[in-house]
Amino acid sequence: MAKLNQIIAVEKGVKSKSFQELTQSHQDLQKAPLLAGLSRTYQPKDEEGEQLPPESTRVQVKAEDVLRTTAATLTRLFDVTATKDWANTEARADVVVDGRTLVAGAPVTYLLFLEKQLTDLRTFVRKLPVLDAAESWSLDPSTDAWKTEAVRTIRTRKVPRNHVKAEATEKHPAQVEVYYEDVPVGYWTTVKFSGALPARRVNELLERVEKLQQAVQFAREEANGAEVTDRRVGDAFFGYLFG
Repeated sequence: MAKLNQIIAVEKGVKSKSFQELTQSHQDLQKAPLLAGLSRTYQPKDEEGEQLPPESTRVQVKAEDVLRTTAATLTRLFDVTATKDWANTEARADVVVDGRTLVAGAPVTYLLFLEKQLTDLRTFVRKLPVLDAAESWSLDPSTDAWKTEAVRTIRTRKVPRNHVKAEATEKHPAQVEVYYEDVPVGYWTTVKFSGALPARRVNELLERVEKLQQAVQFAREEANGAEVTDRRVGDAFFGYLFG
């Protein structure tokens, strides 16, 4: 008895072969000369007339033959696909992580859905915002966000000052240069807040996603290893359609 994964492997080749043969049959039926035959003989009016050889063309393609060939080709495809689809409704496996069953008796189609979703989730988790490693963060219960320690900085203001380069004399005024001095006028106390996640948390989530991915893949392989019952639907289908 075949296994589901064997049927899945065979189905692709059967589909490809069926498509090629159906395409060829369709093209042959569109070529009128292949469907046409001819037979004619020549008889002169009298015995002295010119004798001409008979002419004939054989029918190369018969529509009924093409129908039978098409039915045989598609019957195989219909049977293989039916066997796979029926088996997919019966083949099941558990998704188990660290000895804990997260999903019991999941059908193959759902396991395939989970694989796709977990691939997307892994991308999502990898792009989660991470706290700046250059800062020291702690969780603030009042805001439910991460915050840094308070940092105090001086606020200054530029105050103009005069620098006398040369004193005034009877003949010349004093030479004075204006410059600006930073004078402390107050203090800023700064606390940074962030809604990002610690790198440890992101790495933990990523590890969990990858564990789930492996568990789902294992479950799918287990389900695909189930034995299948061959289904025969093509004969009845095409027996009615082309019969």
